[in-house]
Amino acid sequence: MSAEPLTEQVAATAVETNLGAGGDGPAQDSRGVHDLQASDPKAADHASMRLALAGDERGFADLVSRYERRAWRVARNMVPSDEDAQDLVQEAFMRVFRSLERFDFSHAFSTWLYRIVTNLAIDLLRKRRPTFSTTAADDEDSSAPEIVDERVEDPSAALVREETVSEVQDCLNSLAPHFQSALVLRELEGMPCNDIAEVVGATHVTVRWRLHRGRKLFQEEWERRERDRELRASANTDNQHNVETTSADERLEAKPSSKTAQPEGEAAPGSAKHGTKE
Repeated sequence: MSAEPLTEQVAATAVETNLGAGGDGPAQDSRGVHDLQASDPKAADHASMRLALAGDERGFADLVSRYERRAWRVARNMVPSDEDAQDLVQEAFMRVFRSLERFDFSHAFSTWLYRIVTNLAIDLLRKRRPTFSTTAADDEDSSAPEIVDERVEDPSAALVREETVSEVQDCLNSLAPHFQSALVLRELEGMPCNDIAEVVGATHVTVRWRLHRGRKLFQEEWERRERDRELRASANTDNQHNVETTSADERLEAKPSSKTAQPEGEAAPGSAKHGTKE
């Protein structure tokens, strides 16, 4: 996915609206921002924010190119299609752009952006899936699978890997949005619980409970799908066996007898009717 279309759109909007100065410090030159990115990403993001607040569209374009891919990945792991994810990311960046003056520089820009993306994704999911069942008992989290997209080097396993990734996505999509967002940010994006709490607007304890409960629900859904696959495979095997048995029976019935039939009333040679003459 290319960042240029969204970057150009945001830059054009920035020029049209002519943002005024803001933030809590002087704007920095964009060249210094790129140098800062390698050593202190949070400070680099803040510097880009100040550039944007000072009316320099390059500052916001830097933020878009820096985070569009990651924001899209977060959105795509929550919504059903690439198009939905792209729409959410564009809407998220436009909301960021319209709210630059309200940014709290005590927080990371990425936290703010991910919060907007996840909230938009949750709103979309709630509109499309209005009800969820999350009433199962809260048991200890012991053997929940890690939700990771492992890179398989063996080309022959590529299809299996793609099918597994698809199954993981389907299982995630079956969860309620608040469980889904917590799992995506933790298991797929690797964010710590404290950062997730800021993104989703919940306490650290609540995030840990959502992760625990979400993993359990994910595992239950995964195991249910495994059972369904086994039942389908067993049914297919039984059907194939029945077809083969029927074909064998039909061939046996159609096979001619090896004994030659005798005409009615004619005895076979050596029978009583062919006795020797006295």
